[in-house]
Amino acid sequence: MFNTMKRTARQTSTRTLTDLIRAMDGKRAVTITYIDSDGEESVRTIEIHDIRTTSKGRIIVRAMCRMRGEMRTLHPEQIVSDTIHRMRFVLDAPTGETRFTHAAQTEAELISLEMDRDYPDLKPLVLAA
Repeated sequence: MFNTMKRTARQTSTRTLTDLIRAMDGKRAVTITYIDSDGEESVRTIEIHDIRTTSKGRIIVRAMCRMRGEMRTLHPEQIVSDTIHRMRFVLDAPTGETRFTHAAQTEAELISLEMDRDYPDLKPLVLAA
C-alpha cells in the first residue's frame, strides 16, 4: 500500500510544494510525517484541498485528515516526509471550504490570483496604453 516515504529534508521546499500541488491536482491521498505545534511527530494520511499563502506570505496547506475526518491547516516546513498514493480522495471538504480551481499559467496571472484572493474588494488595475 505504501510507497517509500520520501524525506523532505533531502529536497528543496519548492520540490516539496511541487509534490503536494501535484497530489492536490490529481486528487491523490498523501501520507505525511510532520512535527505538530507541540513538537510531537505524527503520521497522517491527508487529502489536500488547497495550498495558499497568508496575508503575511506564509504558505499553508488545507487538507482533510482521514483519521479525524476534519479539515486541518498544515505548514509545509513541518512536513518531515511524504508519500503520494495512487488512491483517490474519499472525503468531501466541509461546506464553505473553497478549492483552488485555476492554475496560473504565467507569473502575472499568479500574482493576479493571489491579489484577488487576498483583496477581493480591490478594483482591477487598468494600465493606460
